Amino acid sequence: MYRLGFDNDKYIKTQSEHIRARMSQFGGKLYMEFGGKLFDDNHASRVLPGFAPNSKLRMLLELKDEAEIVIAVSAGAIESKKLRSDLNISYELEVLRLVDLFRSVGLYVGSIVITQYSGQRSADIFKSKLTGLGLSVFTHYKIDGYPSNVKKIVSEDGYGKNEYIETSHRLIVVTAPGPGSGKMATCLSQLYHEHLRGINAGYAKFETFPIWNLPLNHPVNLAYEAATADLNDANMIDPFHLEAYGIPTVNYNRDIEIFPVLNTIFKNIYGESPYKSPTDMGVNMAGNCIIDDEATREASRQEIIRRYYKALCDKRKGLDSTKEIERLEIVMNKAGVTTQDRKVVALAKKIAAETDAPAAAIELLDGTILTGKTKQLFGATTALILNALKYLAGIDDGCDLIPSSLIEPVQSLKVHYLGSKNPRLHIDEVLVALSVSAATDELAARALHCLPQLRGTDVHCSVILSSSDAAAFRKLGVNLTTEPDYENDNLYHI
Repeated sequence: MYRLGFDNDKYIKTQSEHIRARMSQFGGKLYMEFGGKLFDDNHASRVLPGFAPNSKLRMLLELKDEAEIVIAVSAGAIESKKLRSDLNISYELEVLRLVDLFRSVGLYVGSIVITQYSGQRSADIFKSKLTGLGLSVFTHYKIDGYPSNVKKIVSEDGYGKNEYIETSHRLIVVTAPGPGSGKMATCLSQLYHEHLRGINAGYAKFETFPIWNLPLNHPVNLAYEAATADLNDANMIDPFHLEAYGIPTVNYNRDIEIFPVLNTIFKNIYGESPYKSPTDMGVNMAGNCIIDDEATREASRQEIIRRYYKALCDKRKGLDSTKEIERLEIVMNKAGVTTQDRKVVALAKKIAAETDAPAAAIELLDGTILTGKTKQLFGATTALILNALKYLAGIDDGCDLIPSSLIEPVQSLKVHYLGSKNPRLHIDEVLVALSVSAATDELAARALHCLPQLRGTDVHCSVILSSSDAAAFRKLGVNLTTEPDYENDNLYHI
């Protein structure tokens, strides 16, 4: 059952105040690393119920006259065709999507920086594409000994080899398609180059996770470890903060590793560092805006399980996720959860065993759990959606929302004209049919209007879904997991 656990309005107010204070602290130009996603921060909204996915954007828009966007993407992510998993698009496409989104709300995108470059051909091709689109693109290189060889990093052979990013605004927001993109290194490189040019500049970090003033193994922080298991990130007690203030705070390994570099850069610029710890660098009021701790704990436990199922399915699809699975199992043990703690799992598997066919279950926001079975006209997930809409609209379960006169032509189109071997309608197809039916049928219209109530619900299916059905669940905002099995023994799946 959904429970509000986070005060979003308080978060926007207090976070904005702290950003302005940090800008005033440095006076000149401020490079602010934005961790997580500026748009569509669905991870934060899942583990902090009440957090709006566009909260960071709303704060940034208050500063848009002073702000400039720099998007960092690593050459390694381009080379490996890394995906933003929640949208199932590559980092390359996500860069283009981000540029369009920023521009659509009036934010200035100054440039793109390709980080950790070491001659990757795919990065060269992407750079040419961006340049052809009229975007300013800069290259930052992979540095041997990074991040431990501070002397080399802060030298002409380290950051000095990077291209200087030309900027024109007071607040430089460095963001990225996802973690591991080199946002912090981009900021530090710029501080080095600004200093060479006699420009006063500072650095701060806008990072939501891990939350510094929650316990190390709080489920919210463990969910961050689960989300970055492919990067081998680990939450740690910040040793610098503990030594400086005697107060235990939570940070993560990459920030702790890079802190001596940041300190050296600041000492070169100012003669002393304004920060005594990685925690000091952050602007993060999220922990102060939790209003129901148990709600966030339970939401985070569910997120950990979802991440585990995704890794299992990735392995079944042929991706090398064995180490990620092992790390996720450690996180699950820390959180004290198993897959059975996801209520929809057992019921979906039970129905599948009884019917010897794919089955699915959904937990609605009020805690009600419904199921969907494979039928002649619909797959299990399609039947599940219709069952859920009927329940939400108060329509009798036996009612047929879509007449066969609408379904049969669609099936005929699929089989006889589009070459499909499966006549059952997918979710997107049945929703189109439902919308057509809604034009003349009051019950169908009532059911269709309940679609927004599916956002934030939990679904589990006994088999890996087609790309079409998985995409439909993403668009509906449903939190989907599946068993790491296919419906059949075919080698090719779409």
